[in-house]
Amino acid sequence: MDFDLNEEQRMWQKAVHDFVAAEVKPKAREVDETAEFNWAAVRKMGPLGLLGLNAPEEFGGAGVDAISAAIAIEELGWGCGSTALAIAAHNSLGSAPIAKFGSEAQKKKFLEPVATGKGKLAALALTEPGAGSDLRGGVTTKAVREGNEWVINGAKMWCTNASIADYIVTLVRTDPAGGSHSLSMIIVPTDTPGLHIAPAEKKMGLKGSPTHAVTYENVRVPLENLLGDEGRGLHQALATLDGGRIGIGALSVGLAQAAFEAAVDYSHQRAAFGKPIVHHQAIQWMIAEAAMNIEVARTMIYKVAWLKEQGRPFTREAAIAKTFATEMAETVCRNAIQIHGGYGYSREYPVERIYRDARLMTIGEGTSEVNRIVIARYYLD
Repeated sequence: MDFDLNEEQRMWQKAVHDFVAAEVKPKAREVDETAEFNWAAVRKMGPLGLLGLNAPEEFGGAGVDAISAAIAIEELGWGCGSTALAIAAHNSLGSAPIAKFGSEAQKKKFLEPVATGKGKLAALALTEPGAGSDLRGGVTTKAVREGNEWVINGAKMWCTNASIADYIVTLVRTDPAGGSHSLSMIIVPTDTPGLHIAPAEKKMGLKGSPTHAVTYENVRVPLENLLGDEGRGLHQALATLDGGRIGIGALSVGLAQAAFEAAVDYSHQRAAFGKPIVHHQAIQWMIAEAAMNIEVARTMIYKVAWLKEQGRPFTREAAIAKTFATEMAETVCRNAIQIHGGYGYSREYPVERIYRDARLMTIGEGTSEVNRIVIARYYLD
């Protein structure tokens, strides 16, 4: 299967790359050190289409294919992990469920403003203190019908974009009897009374991508905020995570590419034992291995994106590509620090930040361990 980019995809890649090089990458260090979201760049993303990667064109979407969407997240990851994660979560987690399962009215009311940049961003709340990987049995946040409203009570954790979002698509239990049809997704505007967003978590990396605990205390939203059919929440969440894994894999490729480029540049500048370190075999092998694995991961991500675009199943392939790409990125970033030597451990050089940002990728959107279970089931069940 040939994944050579067509002319339209190459033009899109260049446009996004140039934008990221001008508006995102130069601010990456500041974003990390101040833990402030880069709104200045994000406000310019709407007209470019970066906020509507999964939205239909009639609702302000970019109208790009799934490979082009992956290219965009990769380029953002190359520029700044924090900004890339927020935009990936906005597109793949917060916007995609409404684009895929929402009614026309929901798309008009909630999706169009965030896709065009006229609103804030979008968020998805799945994880709870006792429900990360185990969504089927661990979700305790509940929604009860009262008249023409849903009343929601519970707590979520690790909600990316909560403080900078117009709404949070929330996974809740609508049937106390339990089972795979007891969960539903409900759209909760962030200005709804009773919704409390805690201060941003203090994290190892990705500091400019705000992540929050969220509590729901008698939060009331209209019945029409139910996403799709009642009882389909688990199906919707798992389908959303499949798409999200493409985004996290692409982001990881971008992080690895940035670390790789920094390592190559430094290896030409630094001399040891009478010659630039790039001429030492140990350095050459790390650079060669990084180049090989980045290329393999990128091709895998493109393949999964192509499957998605064709409307074909891609759960297994997404798990494989996401696991490989994220673990690859962590190794490439680790070796980039090694090539820099002591300077790689200094905040003066970008590889230290990139490594910290890459560390989350094997955890979010399904841990490597859970993804391996997903993969194994295809062969063992």
